[in-house]
Amino acid sequence: MIHSYKLGGLNIVLDICSGSVHVVDEIAYDIIGMYEDKSREDIAKHLLQKYADRGDLTREDIEECFDQIEELKNAGKLFSPDTFEPMAGDLKKKTSSVVKALCIHIAHTCNLNCSYCFASQGKYHGDRALMSFEVGKRALDFLIENSGTRTNLEVDFFGGEPLMNFGVVKQMVAYAREKEKECGKHFRFTLTTNGMLIDDDVIDFANREMSNVVLSLDGRKEIHDRFRVDYEGNGSWEQIVPKFQKLVEKRGHKNYYMRGTFTHANPDFLEDIKEMLSLGFTELSMEPVVCDPNDPSALTKDDLPIVMKQYEKLAELMLERHKAGKPFTFYHYMIDLKGGPCIYKRISGCGSGTEYMAVTPWGDLYPCHQFVGDEKFRLGDVFGGVDNKAIQDEFLACNVYSRKECRDCWARLYCSGGCSANAYHATGSVNGIYEHGCELFKKRIECAIMLEASKMLGND
Repeated sequence: MIHSYKLGGLNIVLDICSGSVHVVDEIAYDIIGMYEDKSREDIAKHLLQKYADRGDLTREDIEECFDQIEELKNAGKLFSPDTFEPMAGDLKKKTSSVVKALCIHIAHTCNLNCSYCFASQGKYHGDRALMSFEVGKRALDFLIENSGTRTNLEVDFFGGEPLMNFGVVKQMVAYAREKEKECGKHFRFTLTTNGMLIDDDVIDFANREMSNVVLSLDGRKEIHDRFRVDYEGNGSWEQIVPKFQKLVEKRGHKNYYMRGTFTHANPDFLEDIKEMLSLGFTELSMEPVVCDPNDPSALTKDDLPIVMKQYEKLAELMLERHKAGKPFTFYHYMIDLKGGPCIYKRISGCGSGTEYMAVTPWGDLYPCHQFVGDEKFRLGDVFGGVDNKAIQDEFLACNVYSRKECRDCWARLYCSGGCSANAYHATGSVNGIYEHGCELFKKRIECAIMLEASKMLGND
């Protein structure tokens, strides 16, 4: 299977199952597009007629191009067959027998009152609560006990707002560092925060212990303050931006992300990215809102063309700044054209409910943070382990081939079937698809590949 498209002045051909990316001229682009449906003779006639006004295209040129395309095909770099489907289910079962990451809901409460919050202002449609150290300690022990021979383990401190329970965060990290020496494990911590409670102590601790810090900022002040308000309705932009700037400045070369959300109010999200850049931030992410389709914040069908164009303009801006020696990172455009994820990750997805789980303040286990509070998705708890095997088996069965809509999709080995939570909220099944999300993802991948190809070619 191939996918061909034109973007950024390049003719790009993706060979889906080999992962090969080809940047070609117009003649090769046309031949590849007709190769499987027309005879060599018919294609040659068509091209000679199409490019008659050029005057320099000969039958020999076309034959030479044909020969090169067939060499690539014989080398398994064009029109390569899909040999992965038979192994998809078994491969996931073999490699999902250990837990490698936990999303720790250290606080089911928040000091902001964001109207678009999928977590219902941090309380996940339940009671407000803070995780105790005893529960947090047991969560870390659960991860160690279920990690098998895996050395590297990941823990994300999430909320609500994690800094409302910062003392327990520090206790848990200290405990994990002790266990590393005993158990031969290594913990990688991430903290997600709205920034309201950042102070010098938080900055020093996060920059010492957190491998990554995710900072919530929606870009332009008027956009950010429209949604990210306190309980008196006051915007948070002016309070948090100086704190974020101080944290990032002191962080040096360690990872961080400014994570924004775009909604129906700002489908022109590139303006928000430009605002983040003007504030000195260069590690950026803008995510489409996750909410009920009837919510005023929800993206509409009319918003999608605007968003698609924004992704293209974003790639152009990134290339422009790259050439000027002022590069920045956009999370969804991080793609490795020379290596990339192994085939297991490409066909099996994120590992929610199997390799990765969310832990509530009471120690309950859920497949991921977006399922927390939905009782039918409760897997068990950190004290007794997973006892809801039926739900876990549902997630274990999720792979890119278990979704009928994905089987003929060119992007399937890039998205791995997409987000199970988004699929469930859109269709009622973790094996469904979120159509709007699919379209946005495909556009991002096209832009990301064009951007990387342009960099490699030094394209002007």
